[in-house]
Amino acid sequence: MQEINIHTEYIKLDQLLKWANIADSGAFAKLIIQNGDVKVNGEVVLSRGKKIYKGDIIEVNGVGSFKVV
Repeated sequence: MQEINIHTEYIKLDQLLKWANIADSGAFAKLIIQNGDVKVNGEVVLSRGKKIYKGDIIEVNGVGSFKVV
């Protein structure tokens, strides 16, 4: 499992996917989220504005798992 460091209290899911180089654009981040390809702490998330906090586990189909630290 890879770690993603954030320097704020939280980050929105679509921004996190771009920050971690999982999505190369906001449009692609939106697409993979709306397709149900992203889980946060084991639950599928369809909202790109979902707030992600340190300690959350992000799973992206075809990419892997990431822990936010």
